[in-house]
Amino acid sequence: MSLILICGAASDARAADSAPPERDLTGFEAADEAQPLWEFGVGGGAIEVPNYPASSERNFVALALPYVIYRGDVFRIGGGGGARAVVVDESDFEIDFSLGGAFAADSDDKTAREGMPELDFLFEIGPQLIYKVKDFEFADGGNGRLNLRVQARAVFSTDFERIDDRGFVFEPELSYQQRGRLFEDTALNASLGLVFATEKLHDYFYQVDEEFVTPDRPAFDASGGFLGAEASLGFSFPLTENSRGFIGGSVRYHAGAANEDSPLFEKDITYSIGLGFVWRLYESESRASW
Repeated sequence: MSLILICGAASDARAADSAPPERDLTGFEAADEAQPLWEFGVGGGAIEVPNYPASSERNFVALALPYVIYRGDVFRIGGGGGARAVVVDESDFEIDFSLGGAFAADSDDKTAREGMPELDFLFEIGPQLIYKVKDFEFADGGNGRLNLRVQARAVFSTDFERIDDRGFVFEPELSYQQRGRLFEDTALNASLGLVFATEKLHDYFYQVDEEFVTPDRPAFDASGGFLGAEASLGFSFPLTENSRGFIGGSVRYHAGAANEDSPLFEKDITYSIGLGFVWRLYESESRASW
């Protein structure tokens, strides 16, 4: 893959013609506009999520941080795809190695995990296949895209002093994006996916060793397998020329999961909800070639 940057009209034409599957339809540029090679700004928001899959306890996080996006031919940072190293980049599919993460959670008093070790920050790294199933162009304006994503990732936990191996996850997902269909410059994204994990990750969430047994929390030996299904929906919209707002949520269904008999498995259905913004302060004149 070439690292040559294509600028101006030629770059716009390539963006419109090839439109690779990872191209995000929810940001500042429409699908027929070339994106900046790099940009930076400020982003912030708030999200409320379960402490862990099938937990009744919740974790609220609010952050405001600077952000940087780089859209190179091989290395790509930010823009909804996390940090990625692209191995294969074609018009219909992409293969990359990507990185993702999740916030830590406290084991507070009077919860199912009271007295047990804290759940540390989780991060995942591994290969991802993104396949463009179908593009849509609507007669009254706007466009859409249906993608299939398949991720196989190694999972690790860290308290920023040590790193522990937590096994592997496998996640097939159908994702759909559309832009300009209802209102100009607005975008919608929706996804439906399944999550399977090896025993180490299930142990991390659901195992109860003898030292943590209480009258209300019997010992439990977790096993690998189905972790849950998730459906998500998000909406983005312009606030000003250089800022956009986001709102969205997801629902996870855990019934039938491998460890639903664990005393730490509390709810069949959980949800997450959040909102946020990005304010782009600077963009490069050079344009990305994809």
